[in-house]
Amino acid sequence: MALSGSAARRYAEAMYDLAAEERAVLAYRSSLDNLAQAFAGGPLRALRDPGVPMQKRVDAAMAAAAGEPKPVAGLLQLLVRKDRVGLLPAISRAFGDLVDQREGIAKAIITTAVELDEAQRGDMVARLERSSGKKIKATFGVDASLIGGARVQVGDHLIDGSIRAQLDSLRSQLAQR
Repeated sequence: MALSGSAARRYAEAMYDLAAEERAVLAYRSSLDNLAQAFAGGPLRALRDPGVPMQKRVDAAMAAAAGEPKPVAGLLQLLVRKDRVGLLPAISRAFGDLVDQREGIAKAIITTAVELDEAQRGDMVARLERSSGKKIKATFGVDASLIGGARVQVGDHLIDGSIRAQLDSLRSQLAQR
């Protein structure tokens, strides 16, 4: 699996270079995201089916890529011909990650004990942006076992301010006495 991750990353980097050269990074990102979603599941399997003649698979892929930037359509054609079209979703994710990284956007996973409303989510993201100095793209989740507070992961950095973590810490300290 590590090989496919690195292959997807290499394809994404090559596409990013082309997109940056054409000043069309957002268009390429949107195109790759759309194609990855369009080919999810069954259509992706059909493009890999050796029982379907290669030219029919290529024609189907090119029909789906009509209106997309030529380099993206060319990438899709190459992936179909090399039987690597299964990498398309990973390439799309890697491209998005690369764009975010180059724009200084950090991804955060914020887990709370209860659902937050939009104002609370916005406030939490704003505080994270101030403390990290980066723009934050947050994904929110709920885990009732946290009891209260929040657990925030930004990249490799985890901040666990949940009541559950505090109780576990207190339990550990009391056990050592």
